[in-house]
Amino acid sequence: MRFNRHYESDITLFLKQLKTEKPTVEMGQQQGRALLWDKAPIDLAEREAQQAARVPQQPYVYQTKG
Repeated sequence: MRFNRHYESDITLFLKQLKTEKPTVEMGQQQGRALLWDKAPIDLAEREAQQAARVPQQPYVYQTKG
């Protein structure tokens, strides 16, 4: 089976055209990604305190002691 190395899908062509018409799109994508995914560095002392404060879960969650 032969593939055309110069083939670009309709979606790729659309995205290239969109980015040339609206150059701010990529910057907006990066800002949106920063809001959701790029987080501040982890404070190891805070993380250790959180792990120390964890209460172990019972084998059956809905069973109460009593």
